[in-house]
Amino acid sequence: MAKAIGMLEVNSMARGIYIADAMVKVADVDIVTSSPTCPGKYIVIVHGDVAAVETSVRHGESTAKEYYVDSIIIPNVHPEVFPAITGTTAPAEISAVGIMESFSMASMVIMADVVLKAAELYAIELRLGNGMGGKALFVFTGDVAAVEAGVEAGKKAATDQCLMVNSEIIPSPSSILIPSLL
Repeated sequence: MAKAIGMLEVNSMARGIYIADAMVKVADVDIVTSSPTCPGKYIVIVHGDVAAVETSVRHGESTAKEYYVDSIIIPNVHPEVFPAITGTTAPAEISAVGIMESFSMASMVIMADVVLKAAELYAIELRLGNGMGGKALFVFTGDVAAVEAGVEAGKKAATDQCLMVNSEIIPSPSSILIPSLL
């Protein structure tokens, strides 16, 4: 089972595709996603064991050259981060809802990991860049106290980089809203 996740963000879609190929050739990693994002950027997210992810991301960084924007490596990433990125989450029930918004896609992946580790929470969606002007959005659920703890942990993780846009908590979401979250 994959224990680490790595992400590289570049400001050239052509270089992004080239880098994705280079990253999987240099280490035993799998691609979680490799795709263009708004506004004309490209992200590559890989997973595997920690050493392989580190090798892959570091090679991607050096290959990116002047197109490099940001990168992250998260060892021992929370297992719900992967399905949240790929849109394959299915929480059994939606209780309270936490919403976090960031200017940085990489920072949001870090925040999502921190949030999910803070309390008994379940990811609904981790959207990175597309249709949002390059921003990122993380939506999650749990009981009210858990969501509050998750939002506070996420805010603390975001403070270092000052890239947080907003966060909201909905203690009891309308049954009319819930289908639009899934």
